Amino acid sequence: MNIRRRQLIKLGLLGTGLIANKVSPQLLIAENQLILDEKKLSILILGGTGFIGPHMVREALKRGHEITLFNRGRTNPNLFKNVETLIGDRDNGLETLYGHNWDVVIDNSGYVPRHVEDSSRLLSTVASHYIYISSISAYADLSEPIDEDAPLAKISDEAIEQVTPQTYGPLKALCEKKAATEFGDDRLTILRPTYIVGPGDHTDRYTYWLARSLRDSEMIWPGTPKDMIQIIDVRDLAKFTIDTAVNQIMGTYNTVTPAGSYTMGQLLQDILKATASNMKPVWIDHKFLKAQEDIKEDAFPIWIPPVQEYSSAALVSGKRANAKGLLNRPTIATAKDTLAWWKTLPTERTKKLRAGLSLELEKDLLNRFKSLQANPK
Repeated sequence: MNIRRRQLIKLGLLGTGLIANKVSPQLLIAENQLILDEKKLSILILGGTGFIGPHMVREALKRGHEITLFNRGRTNPNLFKNVETLIGDRDNGLETLYGHNWDVVIDNSGYVPRHVEDSSRLLSTVASHYIYISSISAYADLSEPIDEDAPLAKISDEAIEQVTPQTYGPLKALCEKKAATEFGDDRLTILRPTYIVGPGDHTDRYTYWLARSLRDSEMIWPGTPKDMIQIIDVRDLAKFTIDTAVNQIMGTYNTVTPAGSYTMGQLLQDILKATASNMKPVWIDHKFLKAQEDIKEDAFPIWIPPVQEYSSAALVSGKRANAKGLLNRPTIATAKDTLAWWKTLPTERTKKLRAGLSLELEKDLLNRFKSLQANPK
């Protein structure tokens, strides 16, 4: 085994996708040395055991930081047995946070403005830096390409706390405002990811495409292969989050794949390469899908229908985050790693997907489409 390969194995870099992204081994070794030398922080994570939280915990622990979790102790309670966990509730149950100090707070579980206001107010005197995980849904208008300076969504009644597809974005924007009120712009980082994908995704929005392809049959693909989409691998988001903590990177950043760089056709190619499937894609245009009354707007996760309201939802600029060090691993690596994780899950979890069309509805829809093709009006 040559020295170069031994170094890469020692650093745990082979198989991560970074080598495939043509990052030089010398740069990776230098980056690893920086990680070893970086200042060690005490980090409080509000949540930490759902989907994105565990990746942030692992990234931070790998780099030698001290982690405390705050959650209700209900989701994956045994996931991090050696990490201090404070049991509490963001809804009027913050008592266990009293009497502590942290360098950084990562809030990846804040959806209700009152909860973010309460936690940020309490922690503003005992922490130097607050990192809030928001969403590109916080923007008011996705009909044009945007960057971080675009206007944010507003909600008519700020007392509303019910999170729905309609209120999610405006509530996230209001959460940002609450955090800024308590920490100020000089101690606050806001990260706005697009669709977060990768191992551990409990929504199945991305995993749907992989899992469904494994059936080696005809499969509906909406729109056209040229339709733009944007994602962020959860591990890339986690790394950038810890980077912002270590390097005290303040401000607001869209965490996305580069605008205009990824399409549904490329997603299909990733899926086929990852699964080695004999799945046969059937592209069905938006006009036909829109005419089907039993097909909901979100029936095909991650795909963005070509309607004016969302016409640039996959053209959100991530240049500001890239300039601060956000790296996007090759999308094929995300597909392969997500599939490997999916195959480790028990049958009762994988037999019914939480997103996408049911097999019955997809078969019916395919028959309708083929009938129209055979007998056009």
